[in-house]
Amino acid sequence: MLSVLLIIVAASFFTGIINRTKSIFSGRKGPDLLQPVKDVIRLFKKGVVYSKTTSIIFQIAPTIYFSSVVIAMLVVPFGQSKGVFSFNGDFIFFAYVLALGKFFSIIAALDTGSSFEGMGASREALYSMFAEPAFFILLGSLALLTGHNSFQEIFSTLHLGSSITYALAILGAFVLGMLTMIENSRMPIDDPKTHLELTMIHEVMILDNSGFDLGLILSAGMLKFSVYGALIVNLFIGIVPYEYSIPMFFVIQCMVAVIIGGIESFMARFRMSHNAQFIFALTSVSLLLFFGVLMVLGRFI
Repeated sequence: MLSVLLIIVAASFFTGIINRTKSIFSGRKGPDLLQPVKDVIRLFKKGVVYSKTTSIIFQIAPTIYFSSVVIAMLVVPFGQSKGVFSFNGDFIFFAYVLALGKFFSIIAALDTGSSFEGMGASREALYSMFAEPAFFILLGSLALLTGHNSFQEIFSTLHLGSSITYALAILGAFVLGMLTMIENSRMPIDDPKTHLELTMIHEVMILDNSGFDLGLILSAGMLKFSVYGALIVNLFIGIVPYEYSIPMFFVIQCMVAVIIGGIESFMARFRMSHNAQFIFALTSVSLLLFFGVLMVLGRFI
């Protein structure tokens, strides 16, 4: 339960830190850190409008999408403490329960009958397919290194005792950080603030959502940021005592949010034709980590 509480607290300010960082770099004061939470609360108080061309799929998709992120959050551990659910192969369950929510968000976009939303859904499906190998090679490599195949056992037995293992942890953090930006459709893959539907990915998929449903989708995005941030934190806290690991959790989460805000401030969105190449290149980084694990274990040759 500790991991769930920490993730929820971090999610409440993660997006706000990103927005504040972007504001500072652009010379503005920026909104309050809790402004995204206030926006979600405001949406929860509003009603929902459904198009006559949509079916029950469109109505249940936001709830399933939000539920999938919450369920994925329950298997994320915190250091030596287990998540609410912990079992062998739970990182596979983590990936595919998130994929289930994304699947429903994709078919909900198709259900609207809008060519714009269908275009965004096809891009979302393609980029998710390219990002999947990087995640599984990364977690598979860590499972090989530690000899365990569950989140809690992998992270609690991951000891950073040499320069090679620190390099592996940094590579893992880089891959997870990029996956965070891909999963949340942030720069340089997607521009959440763009006004041009032709260049949108995630934002164009939710154009027809409103009120409570839109609040659920935005809440899921905030939680997903914090969940991936928690995975990055777990790479480094390992066997660190709670009196140090809890402050480290929030410090690293803030660092990840600031880095994402900095990237969005100084990088332009990639051309759409380059997005797939960039995402698939993360698999190469994961393979580099895999070869590093083989070197540590003496199995490279």
